Amino acid sequence: MENTPQLYTQRLILRKFVEEDDQAMYKILSDRETNTFLPWFPAENIEQARKFMREHFLQTYKAATGWNYAVCQKEDNVPIGYVTVKSTDSRDFGYGLRHEFWHKGLMTEAAQAVVQSVRQSGIPYLTATHDRNNPRSGAVMQKIGMKYQYSYEEQWQPKNISVIFRMYQINLDGNSDRVFKKYWETSDVHFIETAL
Repeated sequence: MENTPQLYTQRLILRKFVEEDDQAMYKILSDRETNTFLPWFPAENIEQARKFMREHFLQTYKAATGWNYAVCQKEDNVPIGYVTVKSTDSRDFGYGLRHEFWHKGLMTEAAQAVVQSVRQSGIPYLTATHDRNNPRSGAVMQKIGMKYQYSYEEQWQPKNISVIFRMYQINLDGNSDRVFKKYWETSDVHFIETAL
């Protein structure tokens, strides 16, 4: 199955990024509120946004690794965010959305469609992490069926700050006992929170 097949939801088109999306990518990456809880620094100019788009999206399409979607509203098909699934052992599920589109259920809608597409491809599980100071991201994970597994500390790069992450997982193949333990095993500080 092709990675990143075009998807449609009630309000959205999920598609591959193209070179012409550079202005839209700049708006996403330069949004300081959106990027507060993402690992990279906000883009300072269009060239940084183009470089990011090439490295994180356009090159992955050529290699057919992971799933990397532009999240667009149907009325104009212009990217307002993204959803990604890495092809590494973590099968890390990530997303970002311009802050003016928050609190409308758009990211949950996009994420559900991507999870369904990934499920059909035979991928056995997905993980996702969020800074525990950003519980709204965790709410999206819960709404798409992900379950909290554990929390761990990481020195986050390139921002070089210490962050407590909550790790969520969804098993797509019926193996409900599987837990991706790599973050737990590589972090000296790890624990299970009982009240979320």
